[in-house]
Amino acid sequence: MPDSLTRRRFIVRGRVQGVGFRWFARHWAGKLGLRGWAINREDGTMEAEAEGRRRDVEEFARQLRAGPSAACVEEVETTALEPEGGPPFFDIL
Repeated sequence: MPDSLTRRRFIVRGRVQGVGFRWFARHWAGKLGLRGWAINREDGTMEAEAEGRRRDVEEFARQLRAGPSAACVEEVETTALEPEGGPPFFDIL
């Protein structure tokens, strides 16, 4: 069902810190109408959660795999979560 509500957690590995990746994620989340957040982790990865229409979250995942031009994405680990609702914005933590 392309319009059903879904939530996913993403762990992005590679050269993903210091290249504007969280801002890139926020840009795409805003463009796609998603709620959630992105944070740099101490292990050098970037973690994000996104919630919205299934097709929009899938497009967000495609964009994370591509990343901004200065990034080098090696892997994107995805975990399905239960939708939570919440504020209709995407934060950088």
